[in-house]
Amino acid sequence: MPRPPHLSSNAKQDLRDIFRYISDNDCRERATYVVRAIQSAVQSLSDFPERGVRPRELVELGRNEYREIHFKPYRIFYHVQNEQVTVLLITDGRRDMRTLLRLRILT
Repeated sequence: MPRPPHLSSNAKQDLRDIFRYISDNDCRERATYVVRAIQSAVQSLSDFPERGVRPRELVELGRNEYREIHFKPYRIFYHVQNEQVTVLLITDGRRDMRTLLRLRILT
C-alpha cells in the first residue's frame, strides 16, 4: 500500500512562503490555488514515486538519488528511500538553483 509523501520542515516552510508571497503580490485565492496544486502534485507521488526526473544540477554533481516534479514554475525536489517519499525543497524554478540546492540539499 502506498505511503503518503512526507514533507520536510523546510518543504513545509517553502509552502508557507509561497502562499505568503502570492497573497502579498497577487491575491489570497490565487495563493490557495497554487499551494493546493503543489500539494496535489506531491500527493501523486504516493502512487508513482519514481516518475520524477533526476535534476540535472544534481546529476552534474554526481548525485543521482534525488528526483523532481513540477507545477510550473515551481520545482519539487524529493528522494525515495525504503518506499518513503520525502519532499526536501519546493521552489520557484527561476531562482539560482545551483546555490539553493547546495544550501538546502547538499549540506
